[in-house]
Amino acid sequence: MRKKKPSYVRRLLGSLSPSEQIEKIVEQGMCIGCGACQSIAGSEYIEMQLVNGSDLVAVPKKELSSSTVDQILSVCPGTKVEGLPEPLVEKDSTYDEVWGIWRQMTMAHAQDESTRHRGSTGGLLTALALFLLEAKSVNFILHARASSTHPAFGEATISRTSDEVKLAAGSRYGPTPTLIDIVHILEQCERTKETFALIGTPCDITTMRNLAQIDSRVDRFCRYQLTMVCGGFMDTAGLRNVLDQKGVDIDKIHKMRYRGFGCPGPARIEMEDGIVHEIDYLDFWGEDDSAWNLPHRCKICPDGIGDSADIAAADSWDGGAPSRLSLSDDPGSNSTIIRTLKGEELFKAAVKAGYICQEGSLIPRDMDRFQPHQVRKKGAVWARFVGMRSANSVVPDVRGLRLKPLARRNPIKLNLQEARGAKKRVKEKGCK
Repeated sequence: MRKKKPSYVRRLLGSLSPSEQIEKIVEQGMCIGCGACQSIAGSEYIEMQLVNGSDLVAVPKKELSSSTVDQILSVCPGTKVEGLPEPLVEKDSTYDEVWGIWRQMTMAHAQDESTRHRGSTGGLLTALALFLLEAKSVNFILHARASSTHPAFGEATISRTSDEVKLAAGSRYGPTPTLIDIVHILEQCERTKETFALIGTPCDITTMRNLAQIDSRVDRFCRYQLTMVCGGFMDTAGLRNVLDQKGVDIDKIHKMRYRGFGCPGPARIEMEDGIVHEIDYLDFWGEDDSAWNLPHRCKICPDGIGDSADIAAADSWDGGAPSRLSLSDDPGSNSTIIRTLKGEELFKAAVKAGYICQEGSLIPRDMDRFQPHQVRKKGAVWARFVGMRSANSVVPDVRGLRLKPLARRNPIKLNLQEARGAKKRVKEKGCK
């Protein structure tokens, strides 16, 4: 039998020591801060730390074993990203080159008006979490809430009650290590036979699908994997720049909500002295998202659309951003991609039970209108990876995400520009 050729990442990192491999992933901007590597190795060997006052990244503390790093490389969303696992693809599912495998696309929102208002868009993911708990379909929800130590960050949380779910509602646009305790959680589930649903970013879902390939407990105990269509998060340096322009001292923030309590709702910043600042979505992010300052891994993300989730929920503004007129009177509705049979069954059950209001069907070209930036990025990533590889940069091994066919749609000139630009950024900035 022919020996399997090592992946690009493993060939690139193969000459380094195990700890140096982790350091290289971080140095080249591919760590998204999910925390899974700390959970796999143990906090005495790897710890998520705040570096340079802004980046939450994996920091090796002791020399790691090769076997541990092999596990990390097979799970990390900075080194491996794949589409929907083949066993979850039903024969009657539909395929779209941009949006991947899907069974249903629809507009929907939380039936309960307070849940809809509190959520980031239409409260869909919050409503699904409430339904899963109250129907006793799972024992708990693993998701994110506002950090208790870094107000602009998120932190992993486990919700076992409806009130806990509601308190965690709303988007987190800062670093969030949602999977920092995932191995411990799976060990507990093995003892207690409890089940859970994960609500996380597409990177979190990628990590869980990767982990399932080496740990059978994931599929036994994590019943549902739900995500938001993700434009990336704002790194702390970028947020500091935005808030400085608004006269807000990031170091004196007591509590922060990025959006919610309306669609999209204002950013609400409570200071240590009790002063409250509210900044509307367009003033905070820019009319064309020009104020976003994304980490490198988000700029070259091959899957912001939740390709491997059971259900992905998205914003639904034509052109990809709200209008000034809609900021105060949009009740919020999620464009929703249901990818798996169990995702479809969950959605139908939540509608029947009165947790979700389904508004009408969509097609992929509707998603193009709502998420044009996702379409552009999906088409640009293959060329960006080519440029990065030519600069000997870490690039995730990707499968099932249709990147090369999408790149073929582009003019050759555009692909060359994307490749050269990515190579230049690697050479000049080390991907930071």
